[in-house]
Amino acid sequence: MIQKNIFPKLEELGFDTFLKDAYSSLGTSGTLPARIIGQERNRYIVLHQYGESFATISGHALYHEMPDDIRPTVGDWVVIREINDGEAILEMILPRRSKLSRQVAGGRDRFVGGNTAEQVVAANVDTVFIVCSLDSERNMRLRRIERYLALVWSAGASPVIVLNKVDLCPDVPAHVHEVEQIALGVPIVTLSAITKVGIESLNVYLTKGKTAVFLGLSGVGKSSIINASLGEERLKTGEVRQSDFRGRHTTTRRELLMLPQGGMVIDTPGMREIQLWGNDDILETFGDIEQLAVNCRFRDCKHISEPGCVVNKAITEGTLDRHRLHNYRKMQKEVRYLTVRQNGKARLEEKLKWKKISQLQKQIQKNQEE
Repeated sequence: MIQKNIFPKLEELGFDTFLKDAYSSLGTSGTLPARIIGQERNRYIVLHQYGESFATISGHALYHEMPDDIRPTVGDWVVIREINDGEAILEMILPRRSKLSRQVAGGRDRFVGGNTAEQVVAANVDTVFIVCSLDSERNMRLRRIERYLALVWSAGASPVIVLNKVDLCPDVPAHVHEVEQIALGVPIVTLSAITKVGIESLNVYLTKGKTAVFLGLSGVGKSSIINASLGEERLKTGEVRQSDFRGRHTTTRRELLMLPQGGMVIDTPGMREIQLWGNDDILETFGDIEQLAVNCRFRDCKHISEPGCVVNKAITEGTLDRHRLHNYRKMQKEVRYLTVRQNGKARLEEKLKWKKISQLQKQIQKNQEE
């Protein structure tokens, strides 16, 4: 039997009405709903109403129900079946309320016709903390924040921008003002993980049953902030090189941690490269440009040199940053390119599926003739 030494309520883990209905509709007896809180090689660490267990994906699910690009990740709710003490079989993933994804980083395949793969960073998150540090310009690039925002809006989660290391910045209000200009309506929190100043501002997002994930470059202080919220040095932290202000990858895997106040956080490795995935909601990120574009003379205005372009007029008048428009165009281009690649991949998969069906039908007909 699964060890029964911990008794967290499922609701405290985020098991809401949506997930309860999804699990109940399966009608599977002898199973348990569980949440993935970590991964070790080829098995997952899951937490359920009776405690912790190690879970391995069942052979049937692995080969028939879970394609290569759809695998469980930290934060997922899954259905498990116990086999012995502390060991279980993971049979399926329950529907995700939110999914934070990006295109697989690195590699030349995405440029030369290879497969475009999705990497799910975290699942079923309510809030995404976009962490920047105020100790260097590298860690406070507005264009990167815009890219993170597009990622978060697309995930179905709510973004919160966290400006860390206020103790090392002589003019915090100036940086806050800069961020406010590109993150319209997004909450901004300023704090110092080292001195603990402002840490309590995060508590409103870390209530019982809610899950948050921290995103940002290595060295911005994600693990330090989580340690401050936990009230103990649970996660390893590293120094930032003074030569280039780059941080070491002290977090090498994703894991879900429960906080004393009842909320949960997912720590993630630093992401230097943020390739958009899916139909990212750049409209939400660049709402000001979209609103201006409505008044352009031409409906299909590219905002380059067309007459009557209100967007270019705003740049000339200084009410819109030229670099922001450039980033908007760049991200639109990425999404269009990715959509074509994904549609091409879907068509190929459909073609291969019908090819297999045709081969099977021919084999059946051959067997009947014999």
